Amino acid sequence: MKNILAISGSLRARSTNLTIIENIAELFSDQINVTIYDGLASLPHFNPDLESETPVAEVADWRRQIRASDGVLICTPEYVFSIPGALKNALEWTVGTSDFAAKPVVLITASSLGEKTHEALFLVLKTIEAKISEKTALLISGARTKLNSEGKLTDAPTIEAIKLLIESFLRAIDD
Repeated sequence: MKNILAISGSLRARSTNLTIIENIAELFSDQINVTIYDGLASLPHFNPDLESETPVAEVADWRRQIRASDGVLICTPEYVFSIPGALKNALEWTVGTSDFAAKPVVLITASSLGEKTHEALFLVLKTIEAKISEKTALLISGARTKLNSEGKLTDAPTIEAIKLLIESFLRAIDD
């Protein structure tokens, strides 16, 4: 059983992105144990002056959870053709560390469109040395239309794409 830290790039309580993460956790419950990171909103704004031997408690916890996981799953919307601020802030807190170095990451950009964010976030993750590839990244445009009113994924091509994505992610963890 792989321990996966999941991050929704949306701060909304019942976001489409969180719902997709929950669907993945259910679909792969026999292979992965998903912990949803709930501290995104409480991380202070990134400030290099706050970096020290003893980082702010929220930052220390964020970094600890990344290191403790076998892999990280990010599912995010696109806000104004860019990465949501809270998610970008969280990633900035890892730039001066090796927390993401060689850490298997799966990226799902689930939004109305999402191309710009997907491209930008893929670049950010490569820059912080996350272990990510085209096989562990998926763009789901029109994301809300892929879920029914109960929040279950119902779009067969999307379900199949997610299955292939997570299988690639699990292989990346084992490599």
